[in-house]
Amino acid sequence: MNEAPAEPTLVRRLGLFDVTMLVMGGIIGSGIFVNPAEVARHVSTPFLIVGVWLIGGLIAIAGAFVYAELAGRRPEVGGQYAYIRDAWGPVPAFLYGWALLLVIQSGGMAAVAITFARYVLDLGALGAPEWSLAVAALALLTAINCLGVRAGGTVQSLLMVLKIGAILMLVACGLLLAPPSSGTPAAPSGLAQVGTLAAIGAALTPVMFSYGGWQTSGFVSGEMRDPRRDLVRGLLFGVLGVVTLYALVALACVVVLGPAGLAQSPTPASDVMRAALGNKGAALIGLGIAISALGFLSQGMLTTPRVYFAMAEDGLFFRRIAAVSPSTHAPVAAIVLQGLASCLIAVSGTYGQILSYVVSVDFIFFGLTGAALFVFRRRDPAGGSFRAPGHPWTTLFFVLACAVTVAGTIWNNPVNSAIGFGILLAGVPVCLFWLRRRTRA
Repeated sequence: MNEAPAEPTLVRRLGLFDVTMLVMGGIIGSGIFVNPAEVARHVSTPFLIVGVWLIGGLIAIAGAFVYAELAGRRPEVGGQYAYIRDAWGPVPAFLYGWALLLVIQSGGMAAVAITFARYVLDLGALGAPEWSLAVAALALLTAINCLGVRAGGTVQSLLMVLKIGAILMLVACGLLLAPPSSGTPAAPSGLAQVGTLAAIGAALTPVMFSYGGWQTSGFVSGEMRDPRRDLVRGLLFGVLGVVTLYALVALACVVVLGPAGLAQSPTPASDVMRAALGNKGAALIGLGIAISALGFLSQGMLTTPRVYFAMAEDGLFFRRIAAVSPSTHAPVAAIVLQGLASCLIAVSGTYGQILSYVVSVDFIFFGLTGAALFVFRRRDPAGGSFRAPGHPWTTLFFVLACAVTVAGTIWNNPVNSAIGFGILLAGVPVCLFWLRRRTRA
């Protein structure tokens, strides 16, 4: 009797270097080239401007410890989705995937795609509308990732190497070639009114937005050759690398522009390069920012569709989304879904508004994921191939930092936060529909 052919499945083709590049690529977008100025608008001294990035780095490192242990305990496809599902149940997990599709990932990718288009159009003096080039970039990356995880991983690693090169160029030119600023720090008006701690808290919002993204590497754990080893190491190496790069960029910006000049600059990276190399330097960093944006899009298109794939496998989404191509072993339908959602938001022009919802919604799930480690430790105290250093204190620090970030975002942007929570809660009846359908099946 002939056996039915096995259904195509995901294949394990990603190694440690690929994973490290995915971690760094998920964090580094275009924000680091702009957000040092946003930080300088809240805190006024070089020590605090660089220090806030280091505080954010400590939170990110604590988060990397948590995610590294979770990766060793749960090396399944879907990463953070699987951690939330196994700790808290299907409803919070579904809401995470729902928020990724409608707010967090699609809105973020649309905004970054527009940033990429703006820099490319500016460099090439082209007359095409921004949305058309943004959609073209998203469509190209969708097609590449449909060819398989190896093709997507190779493109992502190449773009990440170029991105690191652009950041190191900015740091080297700022610290070695550009004349240092002679300006003196001037305290912003808000500092005297709300106090240093409140100013640091406000400065942490753009910093934490810039650090977000390390969790997306876990989405493709089912396609790593050895996820228990490589995902743990990749998380730690990648986050430490990003913290180092971010602190150096902040230092270069404040040395060249000074605290007051940095606070007034809409394009600090371009201003630093212009001070070092003139207009050619500004054009060079413009190209670097475009590459960095494209690398972020490539990473998102490679990783996030695996969450929708895992949701479909759980019976909480259309079954077709869990289909794997027999030729490329890629979840093509899930990848196309992510590409279409991002393109629609880019064309609609609502990406800027949606992006303002991201921090409040995203850090709720970061906090839930951190708290999940307490659940898994209670269920299986000796489990896992990696133990988070300093647990429970480092884990508690991460969870509390996420809560403070959410609270600060709500305080500073109550209307946008409420809209984000409304979109999130709208997923509850949708989840109940899928749960009932799964029960009947």
